[in-house]
Amino acid sequence: MGKWDETRILAKIAQMYYIDDLTQSQISERLGIYRTTISRLLKKAREEGIVNISIKYEDSECFQMEKRIENMFGLKEVIIIPSRNALTEQTSKKMMGNAGAEYLKRIAKDGDVIGFAWGTTMAALANELNNCNRITANIIPLVGGSGNVAGEYHVNTIVSKVSAAFGAKGHFLYAPAITAEKETKKAIMADNNLKPILELWDKVDIAVVGIGAPIKSSNLVWTGYFGNDDIELLKEANAIGEICSRFYDINGNIIKSDLDDRIISIELEKLKSAKYRIGIAESSEKVPSILGALKGGFINVFITTENTARLLLDLANKM
Repeated sequence: MGKWDETRILAKIAQMYYIDDLTQSQISERLGIYRTTISRLLKKAREEGIVNISIKYEDSECFQMEKRIENMFGLKEVIIIPSRNALTEQTSKKMMGNAGAEYLKRIAKDGDVIGFAWGTTMAALANELNNCNRITANIIPLVGGSGNVAGEYHVNTIVSKVSAAFGAKGHFLYAPAITAEKETKKAIMADNNLKPILELWDKVDIAVVGIGAPIKSSNLVWTGYFGNDDIELLKEANAIGEICSRFYDINGNIIKSDLDDRIISIELEKLKSAKYRIGIAESSEKVPSILGALKGGFINVFITTENTARLLLDLANKM
């Protein structure tokens, strides 16, 4: 076959496939060429520039950043909320909550164990869950709750809303995220009422978590869980962020301390065994915390805003 004939057949096949919407099997039958050969020729048409594929997407810059972050940290998916206009904190949380809700609806299936942390972002996701397919799943808390926050942000409230949205079975944890004394945690962990939750922590398929900011603005500080001694201990250990009340440093190293004897939550090592670990967070202050979480592999799906994504890439490239 001469060059002109080869180019012509490549162009013809490309026209039939990309413009006329014929399947490869239909093209094969019409041209008398094997189906496997059609696939090879379509690839060759792209390689030789006969076919140029472009993706028209209003937020293509965000699309490219998603790909960069996915490749940089080996993530399943990154979802970036465009900042076409300055987003208020309330609007930002609602949009991230909606993105998280749609992602969860896409991946959740029968038999899953789906765990949640607590906080404003988790509450936003729960509020955005609409028109969900019913699934026979277990929805569980990954961490104890707090009596010092509004009820809608409590982990049990979030679990209740999510389980209702999916028609799934909700399990509740009647314990604080952090106890005042070590003995209190021991007693709670030994209670038979906690046993079903502990067993489900070993089987989590999907974990949905927020990413805590540096210590001074951590949820655990403003809810009164931590005192000055606790804060100083974490500073000395170079804690940069927390997930489910478990702290880590900028390189994703888990911080072990006496605080572990008071924390009631899934351990980060165990969290990493979940197939989907969805982290939802934004703000310039949280960027180091997000980077540490990504380096530690505590999340493999990341939802954030455009401004936070830019800052994250800048910091990652400097380190």
